[in-house]
Amino acid sequence: MTNEMRALVKAAPEVGLRMQTRPVPEIGPDDVLIRVKKTGICGTDIHIWQWDDWAARTVPVPLVTGHEFAGEIVDMGRNVEGLSLGQRCSGEGHLIGKTSRQSRAGKFHLDPETRGIGVNEQGAFAEYLRLPAFNVVPLPDAIDDEIGAILDPLGNAVHTALSFDLLGEDVLVTGAGPIGIMAAAVARHAGARHVVITDVNPARLALAGEVADVRPVDVTGEDLKDVIRELGMKQGFDVGLEMSGNQMALDQMVESLVMGGRIALLGIPPGKSPVDWSRIVFKAITIKGVYGREIFETWYKMIAMLENGLDVRRVITHRFKADDYVAGFKAMLSGRSGKVVLDWN
Repeated sequence: MTNEMRALVKAAPEVGLRMQTRPVPEIGPDDVLIRVKKTGICGTDIHIWQWDDWAARTVPVPLVTGHEFAGEIVDMGRNVEGLSLGQRCSGEGHLIGKTSRQSRAGKFHLDPETRGIGVNEQGAFAEYLRLPAFNVVPLPDAIDDEIGAILDPLGNAVHTALSFDLLGEDVLVTGAGPIGIMAAAVARHAGARHVVITDVNPARLALAGEVADVRPVDVTGEDLKDVIRELGMKQGFDVGLEMSGNQMALDQMVESLVMGGRIALLGIPPGKSPVDWSRIVFKAITIKGVYGREIFETWYKMIAMLENGLDVRRVITHRFKADDYVAGFKAMLSGRSGKVVLDWN
């Protein structure tokens, strides 16, 4: 095996990434080396590309970026058990500590020592990735590398959507980005009666209608109250999945929920937002913040759903060779794409 690899690197504190030649990572006794086949471009990668204030505060330079991937194991440390060379896999990109109360209780996704590949540690936009064996998620034959490369964001959607019981419920999703669209598809797969998804981007709403059996709503031209009447809901929505990070969307969600409604929040506002807490209190609304995936319960559930008919492939709208990464990032920055996948083969 070669000692060098191609990798997309945040090489300097500036806009963009650079394709560079880097050493293949050396693995420790508890690690595996993964030959990366496909990677997905995430909203986090866009922040790093644009080198905004969050990225400048968070990302060490230089750093191999990227955290959504699928590939195969090509080397293993001496302590690794239960995995094999040539095994296809994806992986959990959150590297946890082992000393916190949350981690010792098995609540790994809540560990405050978490570090992210491609954000704090060397990432997956490369031909090879070093990953702790603990973080490896084997892929069944039914899940190909392209879908394997978007399991990380699908996991965010699954974690958010399954925060509350959805069977027979009416669900409002605010934000028709790729994760919002996948959350809407998960809600339908999990037995929701009606799923409505809102946005102000017609292209994203059209994609949502192609991916899942949902009612897209452009809130610049339609009133949610009219949609509630159209669908025969007496009071409003039972569950809200807030994926946009937009304050107006959250306000609309609060107004459109039934008394005792439940909201799962994944969207991140750009700064501090005014919230009408009295309205939330008087409607007895439950709010849950969602971060990442439950390690590893979310992975088990989403793989089971994919094996049982959940189809999110159409959320992938653009595919590029890794060397054409600039075109891939331009597609993401256009605001008109779904998921963008880079091929490292």
